[in-house]
Amino acid sequence: MSLWQQHADGILMRNTQMLVLPSSSMANTTQDPFYFILTGIPGFEAHHIWISIPFCCLYTISIMGNTTILTVICTEPSLVQPMYLFLSMLALTDLGLTLSTLPTVMQLLWFNNQIISFEGCFAQLFFLHTFSFMESSVLLAMSFDRYVAICRPLHYATTLTNSVVGRIGLAILCRCVLAVLPSLFLLKRLPFCRSHLLSHSYCLHQDMIRLVCADIRVNNWYAFAVVLLIIVMDPLLIALSYTFILKSILCTASWTERLRALNNCLSHMLAVLVLYVPMVGVSMTHRFAKHAPPLVHVIVANIYLLAPAVMNPIIYSVKTKQIRQGIFRLISQRSMHLR
Repeated sequence: MSLWQQHADGILMRNTQMLVLPSSSMANTTQDPFYFILTGIPGFEAHHIWISIPFCCLYTISIMGNTTILTVICTEPSLVQPMYLFLSMLALTDLGLTLSTLPTVMQLLWFNNQIISFEGCFAQLFFLHTFSFMESSVLLAMSFDRYVAICRPLHYATTLTNSVVGRIGLAILCRCVLAVLPSLFLLKRLPFCRSHLLSHSYCLHQDMIRLVCADIRVNNWYAFAVVLLIIVMDPLLIALSYTFILKSILCTASWTERLRALNNCLSHMLAVLVLYVPMVGVSMTHRFAKHAPPLVHVIVANIYLLAPAVMNPIIYSVKTKQIRQGIFRLISQRSMHLR
């Protein structure tokens, strides 16, 4: 018996009395209660309360950091520019991604509550994947902003007006919601008659689909199409925009101008890496490391979840002078009010 199966059996034994699942039912129905079982840190269940401390710190950094970014941009009239409006979209997306999983993760670590309802799991899946796709889409929009600013500086003010940025934001929202909703409907119609044990402390589509005991070819083809249109196409378009940006930078006269232009793009490039490297890691482990120890899947998935939301506010606070100055002004104003 594998380590994963032993872990699954142990959790199922502990939660037998909490589950009310008719033995004759092979499908999830609205009449019968249906639950999924979340997984904490395999092998460290006795230490969940201590493990919750770094998780709590990371969630706090994410919430406070992204809220601070949003506050600075909203309160500084000079930051009502396309670059910072896109940054506010990124902060809002990171905030949504954090809040989507915080309840189940901290509830599991603090109270060892591993049960999540069928409807709750699907709601979490929707928000988690929607915000994840939104992050990718916002980074694509930010790369377009950098392309126009560096390669077409004379047309920047007329091309990216505030109304255009607003329409881009609305298009991003519609794109991501419409990409996720069909996968939910396709998954909801299928019977979940295998183990109800998920391999993470939150609900992922690729984690739930393996519990289905029916033909999932339509689901797989749709997921493949979404991956091509978002997870593959977005970074390719970002890479294409940076190809044009680098070509334009290399044509500039002096090294000072080149370094200044590259420095303007550095924050965005780091944000792209922070998102896509963990995302590829999660996909690769689910696809090619199915028999790896459960701890590997959990660590990779939590890095994918927390890295962008925690690191983006830090990256933009450190590397963007206007944001850094706005934070200092915000802190000084709060200090004056406390006196």
